[in-house]
Amino acid sequence: MVSAILLVDKPMGVTSHDVVAKTRRAAGTRKVGHAGTLDPMATGLLILGIESATRLLTYVVGADKEYFATIRLGQTSSTDDAEGELGERAESAALAAASDDAIAQGIAALTGEISQRPSSVSAIKVDGKRAYARVRDGEEVVLAERVVTVSTFEVLERRDEDGFVDLDVRVECSSGTYIRALARDLGEALGVGGHLTALRRTRVGPFHVDGAPTLADVMAEGFDVAGASITPADAAAALFPVVHLDEHTAVDLGHGKRIPADILPDTDGPIAAIAPDGRLIGLVEKRGGAGKTVVNFPPDPAQGGTK
Repeated sequence: MVSAILLVDKPMGVTSHDVVAKTRRAAGTRKVGHAGTLDPMATGLLILGIESATRLLTYVVGADKEYFATIRLGQTSSTDDAEGELGERAESAALAAASDDAIAQGIAALTGEISQRPSSVSAIKVDGKRAYARVRDGEEVVLAERVVTVSTFEVLERRDEDGFVDLDVRVECSSGTYIRALARDLGEALGVGGHLTALRRTRVGPFHVDGAPTLADVMAEGFDVAGASITPADAAAALFPVVHLDEHTAVDLGHGKRIPADILPDTDGPIAAIAPDGRLIGLVEKRGGAGKTVVNFPPDPAQGGTK
């Protein structure tokens, strides 16, 4: 199997690990990883790395993200989403006070750089154990607040029905932001409680769910994993500035040698170094007047190397 980045549209009801396991079978390799977990309830974009392309996932995880979600105002949940134990319903008078203006003010307070307390059933580790596992074992877990950035938080539609207010929203945010926590905190600010009833991730950095194969597609007999994937070079070019190397410089970089800094773009971060044959040789950074490899991408066995 060639190294590649595969975008998958995850369905509801399966874990991110389930998607990885099924992709391993489809790709015929154990070396498959993902960039950022989606809860079983959530659908949408899951980014997988295959073979040496897993080395790019570290950089994908930290990218900003876009979500479409439904927030239900009028009831809390032990998990801040519909899969938890639901609390008592809010009084009708309190819910009636959740006007469009009040909701807009609550959303404004949750937009920009904010301190957010992650849900107690998140995958964050506490003394080496996942928070959700501690909750499942009967422990009370309160996680520390962290600074995140919510660049967009907008209401697309409001529905008042069955004694609740349901808000369809779009959120663009930094890595590490919990949409469940936004639902919880908005409901708390309005005094009616809130939780998430639907969540779909549509974008991670430059990668979008549009056109991504579904898990059913991946599992189908004859699915062409390589044909449906993004090459490491194209993925890196979407994430970083690019330098196209000549044959000699590509060989030097592939052997771990430094390359001249004057051929590199003027940037402080990683640069995708591409060989003449279109293969990603590595990510380089300017250090001490030269370009030095920070992550290398060895050729797949069937490819051979740049000669």
